[in-house]
Amino acid sequence: MAGRIIEEDKKLPAHIALIMDGNGRWAKKRLMPRSFGHKKGMERMIGLMEHAFDMGVRYMTVYALSTENLKRPQEELNGLFDLIRNHFSQYMSRICARGVRLKIIGDISLLPPDVQEILRDSEQKTSHYEGKGINVALCYGARAEIVRAANLAIERGEPLTEASFSELLYTGGQPDPDLIIRTGKEVRLSNFLLWQAAYAELYFSDKMFPEFTDSDLEKAIEWYGARTRRFGKTDEQL
Repeated sequence: MAGRIIEEDKKLPAHIALIMDGNGRWAKKRLMPRSFGHKKGMERMIGLMEHAFDMGVRYMTVYALSTENLKRPQEELNGLFDLIRNHFSQYMSRICARGVRLKIIGDISLLPPDVQEILRDSEQKTSHYEGKGINVALCYGARAEIVRAANLAIERGEPLTEASFSELLYTGGQPDPDLIIRTGKEVRLSNFLLWQAAYAELYFSDKMFPEFTDSDLEKAIEWYGARTRRFGKTDEQL
């Protein structure tokens, strides 16, 4: 499966984004605390990243914590912060050993100082890599990202084009996502990559994120490969 998709590289998305929904509900169904679901979700995230990069995907963006999620009970947030403290560096080292650059996108100043330090240190260790990347969205909201970019443009006082505005976003210099996958039965973007998603193919799965297997990822990529991406053109122009 992976070999066939890699050979047909025009059918392989260069950039996949994941909205990893359903960790807490998956745990609740098993009479376990939500923190258990988040840990399983992190493990599944790493497994999917490894599989995607092995298939030939060059960029992945994962929605780990939205600005809206900061309104959740402090106990749940503390569990998420502890996951970063105890596992983030180790897991990211595993992925980035493939020559993948890590970038944290979002306002991480809202996180505890020691968590910020772990994230920045992990970023720095991969800063020399080029051509492949992971974006981990933490304290992220797409509207806030767009406002941030607009303010940067105002500070520079230069006329904008779509291309120059894209460079001011967190994902500047990267291709926009070709495929956005959301698990957990919800069918919306939830303030995720709103500018970058303009021409993305959207794939929704009823599975909770810890249940989303490597085979499910392959099915999503097969579905993507069967799509005709016209970008406003007719079939005859493609």
